[in-house]
Amino acid sequence: MLDLRPVGYIIGLMLAVLGALMALPLLVDAAAGNPNWWSFVESAFISGSAGVFLALTNYNALGRSLSLRQAFLVTVGIWAFLPLFGALPFMLGGPRAGFTDAYFEAVSGITTTGSTVFVGLDGFPPGLNLWRGMLNWTGGLGIAFVAMIFLPVMRVGGMQFFRTEGFDTLGKILPRAADIARSLAQVYAGLTLACLAVYLLIGMAPLDAVVNAMATIATGGFSPSDVSFNKYQGAGEYAGALFMILGSLPYIRYVQLVNGSAGPLWRDPQLRAYLRWICYAVGSVALWRIATSGMAPEPAFREALFNLVSIFSSTGFFSGSFGGWGSYMMAVAFWIGIIGACSGSSAAGLSVFRVQLMGQVVIAQIRRLHAPHRVALVKYDRRSVDEDTMNALVMYIYGYVVTLGVLSVALTFFGVDLESALFGVWTSIGNIGYGFGPMVARTGTFVDFPDPAKWVMIVAMLMGRLGLLSLFVLVLPRFWRG
Repeated sequence: MLDLRPVGYIIGLMLAVLGALMALPLLVDAAAGNPNWWSFVESAFISGSAGVFLALTNYNALGRSLSLRQAFLVTVGIWAFLPLFGALPFMLGGPRAGFTDAYFEAVSGITTTGSTVFVGLDGFPPGLNLWRGMLNWTGGLGIAFVAMIFLPVMRVGGMQFFRTEGFDTLGKILPRAADIARSLAQVYAGLTLACLAVYLLIGMAPLDAVVNAMATIATGGFSPSDVSFNKYQGAGEYAGALFMILGSLPYIRYVQLVNGSAGPLWRDPQLRAYLRWICYAVGSVALWRIATSGMAPEPAFREALFNLVSIFSSTGFFSGSFGGWGSYMMAVAFWIGIIGACSGSSAAGLSVFRVQLMGQVVIAQIRRLHAPHRVALVKYDRRSVDEDTMNALVMYIYGYVVTLGVLSVALTFFGVDLESALFGVWTSIGNIGYGFGPMVARTGTFVDFPDPAKWVMIVAMLMGRLGLLSLFVLVLPRFWRG
């Protein structure tokens, strides 16, 4: 029988931490004299009490190694269960949102999607905007940790290829996890502080700088303003693009760099391809805008750089009138959103690694058609890719495309037009944050979507963040046997 105590214990601890973190926005609202601080008192008490109770009732699981099934449940449970409590400040204070909108916002924050159903963010209590940024930041840190440790072991979407760079088995996870988590937290905090310092230097208001820095490094995209980075055009766009790129690189490379090994960072084929593809996308869209609109080169390049990096890195900030740039921009944005950034970061999408590897698989198959008896090995980064990894990769990409299509059709059943539905699922499953289409154009948010459509997007956000198959596995009866 599956022992759920270690799962309950870990989730309980996470809930207790979530409740403790609510003290920061509580203090911010209290210092600002905003009565919204009381909603954080209530939310912190409920979250902390539930977490402590869950941890104490499963305390006898302390010290047990996680099995593969328990790892799946912990991974899914954290991102599906914690937003229930992360949504409390949105229901008890601030916008007084209903459960669907509050849970949507919390899931979007913790999964670092960045889509929102709230308007009037500039008038929100300062603590509530800080809480949105904190959801992004803590979610991004947790995602980076899972991407480096759990996904390679769980063999999700070909990630077992990186297993030798993480942990060999879950049974060995505890001693090494402490070391790698410490290095990862240092890198993550260092990048956030550097981003914060730059944002302050270019003139961002202190609260804006803090929230935007958290959301940038987490590739989360929750801005404290309805107009996002339009408040900070110019230097803000260049700084934002730089740190969005830094936040979407493989975290294992940063850990290796901190430990004195810079070589893997410069040699990483995924990283080099990611930067190269950004240049292709930005260059082509900037030239297209200059040619078709007569726009000056610098603003055309700057706006294309910021917005396309935001989509490529699955962040979700925007500047300018990006949604009205035309069909070529939309085509480029759609494809780079599906590709996403680097595996092993807080970014989502298919990931550069999977697209590169799929290209190698296709080339190998073409060579076999030309010479059926030829042995065409698939290699990545000078290492042979085994059949198991390739099968997992093909299954993941197939599942991604099918899920995108099925959920897009599902949204149309609830009265969402086809364009808004397609881009609604695109932004959700890719954790991108952008919205396009008639139902988004009015506010730039998903507030006009009916509640059932929002739940479809919630499922898509969780599926995109958890690697699709993590959720599919849980519905198999054999997962629960034994």
